[in-house]
Amino acid sequence: MKKVLKIFLWLIIIAIVGGTMYYLYSKSQEKPVIYETETAVTTDIVKKTVATGSIVPRKEIEIKPQVSGIVQELYVVAGDIVEKGQLIAKVKIIPNMINLNEAESRLEKAKINLRKNKSEYARSKKLFTQEVIPESEFLTVEAQYDQAKEDVFVAENNLKLIKEGVRKDAAKASNTLVRSTISGMVLDVPIEIGNSVIESNTFNAGTTIASVADMSEMIFEGKVDETEVGKIKEGMNLILTIGAVDQEQFVAQLEYISPKGVAENGAIQFEIKASVELRDDVFIRAGYSANADIVLQKHKNVLAINEGLLQFDDNDSTYVEVETTDQVFERRDVKTGLSDGINIEILSGLSKEDKIKVVQ
Repeated sequence: MKKVLKIFLWLIIIAIVGGTMYYLYSKSQEKPVIYETETAVTTDIVKKTVATGSIVPRKEIEIKPQVSGIVQELYVVAGDIVEKGQLIAKVKIIPNMINLNEAESRLEKAKINLRKNKSEYARSKKLFTQEVIPESEFLTVEAQYDQAKEDVFVAENNLKLIKEGVRKDAAKASNTLVRSTISGMVLDVPIEIGNSVIESNTFNAGTTIASVADMSEMIFEGKVDETEVGKIKEGMNLILTIGAVDQEQFVAQLEYISPKGVAENGAIQFEIKASVELRDDVFIRAGYSANADIVLQKHKNVLAINEGLLQFDDNDSTYVEVETTDQVFERRDVKTGLSDGINIEILSGLSKEDKIKVVQ
């Protein structure tokens, strides 16, 4: 019995050792590499560059007041359609006390002078009627009296202008009434009733009452890298993709390329502008971000392969490995053409039936 048990144990040990050795041997043997293959396809190769930017109105105007003061009334809100000359807001003038005091003083002096000339005129007229004084003397007094009346009228207008911003004889032409200078849509009204506003002058741009734009004419403003700007020219078509408008593309025509670049993030960028062809079924809001695809070159129905299949030797020669028999490959030099960064055109060296080794 003991002898049988020993033999059984030895058999188990031998089996374990043999199995371990076989496992280690099989693991040490390299499995043959099976290479995948691809074939060339007929497709369109389009080389393009992408410009990022936004859609903005071609004509956008900031409406500013002609006088400084407090906003008394607002007649529009963002989104309203306005016509040229339409009332936008009304400004209440807060007069300067020094100027007001001077204007009141000038008016009082003009009235005093008028009373004096009125008395002189009445006396001279009576004497002229009695033929005591000559006509020339009377006409001089009359002219002085008319001048005094005009001085009072001007002084009253000046005082009213300082107080209210409007003359007595031109209430409808008041510069306290802010009107739109173009027809279009109100994009923004950045002020509220009660806000102080400043008129536009030599030293100050003035406070914007509202921004008005013609939304029927939009342009794309973007930037192109210096490596691509030499490949584009005015008149080229752009395909716009607007992030806020899903699955819709718009056509634009390049009409401006900046002659001067601007450094941004270590690269030189050139501004471009393109007129956008709008559609009636889609409303484009000002400020939408957009990407513009600019087609630089396009070859239709050409033989092409994935650019990752290409290999290069020390002489910068381009080749691929073509399968001759099962998993046996030979070098095949090829001549390439246009590339879009993914696929590359094959001018010679391959056919559509050749199986190309996928380099791992």
